[in-house]
Amino acid sequence: MPWAVGGLRLGRAWVAAPDPAALRARWAALTGAEGSERDRLFRPTRTRTPTTGAAALPGHRSPSTARFADAPGPCPDPVRVLRDPFDEQWLLPDQRLIDTARPELWRVLDEHQLFAVETPELLVTAHLPAGRLGRIRPLHRRPGGAEPNFAPGLLPLLGERYDCPVTPQDVLCWILAAGRPGPRGYEVPLTADPGRWRAGLELGHRLLTVQLRGGPGAEPPRLPGGRRPYVRSAVQAWPEGLTYDAESETLSLGAGTVSPVPPGAWEYEVQGGTRVLEAWFAARTAHRDPQADGLEAIGPAEWPQAWTSELLALVTTLALLADLAPERAAFTPGPLLPAAAGVLPPPRWARRPASVLDHQEEGPGGQFALL
Repeated sequence: MPWAVGGLRLGRAWVAAPDPAALRARWAALTGAEGSERDRLFRPTRTRTPTTGAAALPGHRSPSTARFADAPGPCPDPVRVLRDPFDEQWLLPDQRLIDTARPELWRVLDEHQLFAVETPELLVTAHLPAGRLGRIRPLHRRPGGAEPNFAPGLLPLLGERYDCPVTPQDVLCWILAAGRPGPRGYEVPLTADPGRWRAGLELGHRLLTVQLRGGPGAEPPRLPGGRRPYVRSAVQAWPEGLTYDAESETLSLGAGTVSPVPPGAWEYEVQGGTRVLEAWFAARTAHRDPQADGLEAIGPAEWPQAWTSELLALVTTLALLADLAPERAAFTPGPLLPAAAGVLPPPRWARRPASVLDHQEEGPGGQFALL
């Protein structure tokens, strides 16, 4: 996947939140402030200040492309993003508020797109990654699922070797099953054995289905009966902490309880040994921290019921991935393909974004951007 893009740099944490209503409230508070108070709430950086102009994000009509200080416009509709590993949150899609928005990624964001994110373990998401994550590799270089982001000639080469059609998603599934972090980045061995290829696809497809939680239009995967987590006691008011009892497999959010929560889900860690469930909970209570200041202190007054539903889905995802971890760790690609002359390394142009010229984009001050 030669075309890779660095992660979005938001520059100010308040433009993203687990709750879309909180973002609208933050927008109202910012636009209702004046003078130095607006500047303080905005949190200016060298890249973005209230007097900085910016183009509309591709695919989104900006509330205004005038300088924020002159014409903020109405609040844009928040969009779903991947903020942290396995943590789907919301973002205000206004480039005037984001230090580095990566417009090239927004141009190829649609229902056909998937993004591979290089953390110590590869993550795949249908949402735009917008957090402190690794490099982002889109599956397709153009909208509509056009032009796969692979070395030119790779798919025909693999199809000939394995005597079957090979799709872009097939290669992504193989990467999930066989890829491993290495000294030169994420390394993907290509097998010379058609049987190992088919085994890797089967494993990778299960991994992909779990990470995407089923995907658009598909039922999310579930744990078998007896292992499915349920709300045993509803979360009331604001839970003061998150605790886990391994003996009863119970996750407690204050007085609220969810069980059964398999130990594999509770212990699931990413990036520096951080438990996913603890990081998820911390993100949803951050606005209640006594040190939270400005717009970041604006959040829900009560625990949203939607968050409990999200928690159940996250527990299921982590438990299923923990179940698959031993099989993935034991998977080997077998004998490897010899060096593919003319295919690898990919040409230099494949490492750059493709031109997307089928739509106009509004530039700063209402002018149309030239792409």
